Amino acid sequence: MCKEKNKTSLPLTFLSKKYDDANLISTDILLSLYEDMLLGRSFEDMCAQMYYRGKMFGFVHLYNGQEAVSSGVIKLLKSEDYVCSTYRDHVHAISKGVETKYIMSELFGKETGCSKGRGGSMHIFSSQHNFLGGFAFIGEGIPVAIGASFQSIYKKQIFKTKKDLDVTVCFFGDGTTNNGQFFECLNMAVLWKLPIIFVVENNQWAIGMAHHRSTSSPEIYKKAQVFGLPGFEVDGMDVLAVREVAQKAILRARSGDGPTLIEALTYRFRGHSLADPDELRSRKEKEAWLVRDPIKNIKDYMLNSKLVDKNVLQSIETKVKNNIEEAVNFALSSPEPNVKDLKKYLFVED
Repeated sequence: MCKEKNKTSLPLTFLSKKYDDANLISTDILLSLYEDMLLGRSFEDMCAQMYYRGKMFGFVHLYNGQEAVSSGVIKLLKSEDYVCSTYRDHVHAISKGVETKYIMSELFGKETGCSKGRGGSMHIFSSQHNFLGGFAFIGEGIPVAIGASFQSIYKKQIFKTKKDLDVTVCFFGDGTTNNGQFFECLNMAVLWKLPIIFVVENNQWAIGMAHHRSTSSPEIYKKAQVFGLPGFEVDGMDVLAVREVAQKAILRARSGDGPTLIEALTYRFRGHSLADPDELRSRKEKEAWLVRDPIKNIKDYMLNSKLVDKNVLQSIETKVKNNIEEAVNFALSSPEPNVKDLKKYLFVED
């Protein structure tokens, strides 16, 4: 668990009113969450610009609106912990510590990309950061995450390692929860008491299918009961609410008490991908979610509560802007993969 020792503390009464006044969080933590969410949003906005300028190809799925889930969970993890993502993976990688310039370069298909330009948008990967990759097919990453969590407990039980269990966080969308791999892996995680957290980013839509029309049981967190693990529903537009639930789940996993299922209710502000005209969702629905923008709300909260001066936030915004500009310049100036290396990463080299 992260130790939160910093200067100014305040009650966790930010958006959701569920918190007890005894629970405190520092202003420095708030600022770090704001910066991480803003960096993710700015990165995705730049991706849209570069895609429409012809710098990126294929399908690109953006994360705008869901940043509170990524920051609220991943910023609590240790560097040794694992994260497994989906095809909407850029921001998860950023929260895990992968530098934006290597992700942007990957999206440009450059040799300096984190997957050497071979993966593209849906296959961001970083072994250095224990980021297990994005996966193009729904449910594809869940068994991979199960494997990562299994090796963690295997090392503890068989090799008698003394350190705490490494935690694995597996992200996926609401559409995935009707997939067989979801149920099979929940069952396996409980049987083996694996240190894994399943995070359902329920953004209400599976491509063009509304969530409530695609499942006989819309409340996904309740599906945990069948397999005997805790299930929680949380406001995925409230980074502090997400953080509080994730904190408990991480402690449970690291202590050897097994898995947790978290359903974060959130919303994507853009279409399913940049090739999606987004004509299926009503304007009224979009507007209702846009006013709950997690980045705008945490910024307004800090300013209205006089926790920070606006100059502090402006400096963060300038820092983020410079970071994104540097990432684009790095990607533009990076070399293309050599055609002679077409098969280079298909097999293990001696």
